[in-house]
Amino acid sequence: MTYKQVCKVINNQVVINLPPNFVNKQQVTVVIEDVIDTKAQKLEQLKAALNDPLFLADIKEVQNDFDAVDHETL
Repeated sequence: MTYKQVCKVINNQVVINLPPNFVNKQQVTVVIEDVIDTKAQKLEQLKAALNDPLFLADIKEVQNDFDAVDHETL
């Protein structure tokens, strides 16, 4: 079973209250993701993407996929 919950970090610690159907479970897997929560941080990441070769290759691939469709008439 998968259970996803967003938690607050307090004093560099996270407390997770598991749902009732996790009773008697001996082990769970916890994945920690760094959540970007400010607009300024998101904009900085977008700016950094402008120089990221993988990002630019993905954009080029999408452009190429749509080039043929853009020239079609309805």
